[in-house]
Amino acid sequence: AHMGLLRRFIKVGEVDLLVAELELYGVRPDLEGLEISHSLRVMHPVLQQLRVPFGFGAVRHALQRHVERFGRHFPATVLSGMRVRSTLPDARLDLPPTRMEDVLVVVLPVGSAMSDWPTATLIDRNGPEL
Repeated sequence: AHMGLLRRFIKVGEVDLLVAELELYGVRPDLEGLEISHSLRVMHPVLQQLRVPFGFGAVRHALQRHVERFGRHFPATVLSGMRVRSTLPDARLDLPPTRMEDVLVVVLPVGSAMSDWPTATLIDRNGPEL
């Protein structure tokens, strides 16, 4: 799979938090069936080298069963009831500068325990979506 990674600060509620934002872009035909857990196993040493407390990703609700499945093989938590605010990548006069999405948030503890993740329902990316 092709996975993008961006080391950035996000705001979870009122807490600024360093994360590695992960986004899945596509899957090579020869890797189909290996699922996201394969990509995360490959990326995990990189996340540790980046010294981030958490990996973070946002997915559509339609993918809930899919991301919960990879949580069985990897210590990830899927959070529902979350809203994520992002800056639009291009400035447009006919649109507001940010967008708000109701998504599932996937949190992957890397250098911290899941209990250290702030309890809030709003995440501000402090920039555009990856």
